[in-house]
Amino acid sequence: MRKYMQETISSPYKIMAVDDDNGILDSLKVVLKRSGYDLVCYTNPLDAIETLKKEHFDLLLLDFIMDPLHGDQVVSEIRAFDKNLYILLLTGHKDLAPPLQTLKQLDIQGYCEKSNNFDQLLLLIESGLKSVDQMHIISKINEELKDKNEELEKAYLDTIEILRYTVEAKDPYTKGHSDRVSEYSILIGTKMGLDESTLHILKIGGLFHDIGKIGIPDSILLKDSKLNDEEYSQIKNHPSIGVHILGDAQIFKDIIPVVLHHHERYDGRGYPKGLKGEDIPLVARIAAVADTFDAMTSKRTYRDALSLEVVISEIEKCSGTQFDPEIASVFLDILKNDYKEIKEIQQKYK
Repeated sequence: MRKYMQETISSPYKIMAVDDDNGILDSLKVVLKRSGYDLVCYTNPLDAIETLKKEHFDLLLLDFIMDPLHGDQVVSEIRAFDKNLYILLLTGHKDLAPPLQTLKQLDIQGYCEKSNNFDQLLLLIESGLKSVDQMHIISKINEELKDKNEELEKAYLDTIEILRYTVEAKDPYTKGHSDRVSEYSILIGTKMGLDESTLHILKIGGLFHDIGKIGIPDSILLKDSKLNDEEYSQIKNHPSIGVHILGDAQIFKDIIPVVLHHHERYDGRGYPKGLKGEDIPLVARIAAVADTFDAMTSKRTYRDALSLEVVISEIEKCSGTQFDPEIASVFLDILKNDYKEIKEIQQKYK
């Protein structure tokens, strides 16, 4: 077995790196040790897979182009026995990076181009380990309260509520965003005559739809200027990270579609799965309209909130492409005839 070597443990986290380039592994060990992280390295992905079957690791740094298995094949092998491992894919050069569509289809939580300074990778590792912490908390609650349903639900919701506030505290411009998305979603669902169970999913799903942003580095999340392609690709990982954080918690299974699919588009050009039309879960199609409306009507560092006239025009224009036309029609009716209900929500969560 070609196990590279292991440093003295100096961190509560177990991190593994798999790359067939010993030079890259040496550099990673130096950089991560300087930042207080322990690292176990492998040059052979098959050896790494065998170790992961026997030992627990919190985070995996995985090269994409390797022999005898490429990164996507390694991810597939790992997910057959471990759904919780947080995986960051490494690419050697932009020209060698896997297509974005390939990344969308992989069960990974992020990817990063290798570089000499590793700054971006360290930020992704730090953010990833915050997500790992939350997964551990949820897992612990699940084990302790698995036979006490009411206590379990309250413990889950309290935990994720703290996480939600942690995300929103990063950026003052997002304060109240999840609350408003939740209430707008309920408003749309009520107008559509949906049952109480579905309205409850819209409520909780709206509150927690952006929790995956805890795994996005602040340097990207809080950037004032326009994001470059790589940064935007990292932002696109937040739905998948959110689902990864929630894990297998039974209490959250119904809101997973909202968390994962609220950035899908009706025309199939959204993310992370590129679902189209009614293949997108109804609750996610509703949340997508609510989420976009709140983004347009919230002030940002680079622009003021858009006027109601502009917002109505945009929703009309995007009906049938970005938005489900039926849901867009319902929401346009609310904006034109019951706008006082929208104003009440905005005043409530300033």
